[in-house]
Amino acid sequence: MLQSEKIHMDWIKSKVMPSKESDFLKLKGVDYIELYVGNVPQAVHFYRTVFGFTPIAYAGLETGVRDRVSTVVEQGNIRLVLTGPLDSDSSIAEHVKLHGDGVKDIAFTVDDAAKAFEVALKRGAKPLLEPTIYENQEELVIQATISAYGDTVHSFIQRTTYDDTFFPTYKTIKNPLTSLSTGLVAIDHIAISVEQGELDQWIDFYNRVLGFHELQNEMISTDYSAMNSKVVQNSTGCIKFPILEPATGKCKSQIEEYLTFYNGSGTQHIALLSNDIVETVRALRANDVEFLPVPGIYYNTLEERIGKLDENLTMALRELQILVDLDEWGYLMQIFTKPLQNRPTLFLEIIQRQGARGFGRGNIKALFEAVEHEQIQRWNI
Repeated sequence: MLQSEKIHMDWIKSKVMPSKESDFLKLKGVDYIELYVGNVPQAVHFYRTVFGFTPIAYAGLETGVRDRVSTVVEQGNIRLVLTGPLDSDSSIAEHVKLHGDGVKDIAFTVDDAAKAFEVALKRGAKPLLEPTIYENQEELVIQATISAYGDTVHSFIQRTTYDDTFFPTYKTIKNPLTSLSTGLVAIDHIAISVEQGELDQWIDFYNRVLGFHELQNEMISTDYSAMNSKVVQNSTGCIKFPILEPATGKCKSQIEEYLTFYNGSGTQHIALLSNDIVETVRALRANDVEFLPVPGIYYNTLEERIGKLDENLTMALRELQILVDLDEWGYLMQIFTKPLQNRPTLFLEIIQRQGARGFGRGNIKALFEAVEHEQIQRWNI
């Protein structure tokens, strides 16, 4: 190996495999993502019938909770908590009024919630919920919560056991309605939109407070708009956050559109992993999921950008309008839904990785242009 190649590989390893000394919180993964929504039963029906999630647990008046209704839906290793207000004056109602349906809590699984909370506070986190014990005869859960970007929070979750009750304050949903899985298996990454000029502030927050490290950075521009982005991940790579901010351009970028309609920083999209993206997208399209359109010309240069792919796969990618990108470790396939609610804010990404560790750097401009087409339809550019 040439000396220059060795230096390059050492740099890559330093970005992908940081020192264990940075893993002071020992985050084990995303425990759940909680979304505040305007109507929980309708949201549950949507995620069940369209995306194939199964409702597994419920909390509300029947379980002694007086201010909210929550239903947990699950598919593979993905758990979403769909929460709505019972009181029009509650903080949940205010969140939905201000932001529309959106992500409130990205919770992390830890072995010691109290210790993680203590360390995070010492490193500059703002406390919201001190370590709190929820228990019954079968289960004990400890939760502690800190503030993050916008009105979003991070909870540290410590469990003695895990079953379908989710929390001791929830009840198991017996014999839930049948859900036909769409092949979604895990959370790949969660993308965040922040106000212009705040990108480095939040990169510093995740590095300093939670022990993440920076993985890559990017500046993308088109004829209309531009954005800056950086990616942080924890030491094991199981939690990854691309963070995006608008950059100066001729018109309003998709990031600015998000910030305008969400009324501040928030979670822009959740990327869900599939082991067979072609079958997953076929199932989702059959369930009437709308995806961002991709210009047909994109596929004309696919082979020279990516290399030779299986002919049947190439045909399927073009038919289903799935994007492909290549990095040092392999390739990935990805596709993006249109926004899932009235406001042009939260959407989902479906992704399959064939060794690749990146986030579709080569597709970002194509994605930007596809979103700009949608913005033109909305008169928002």
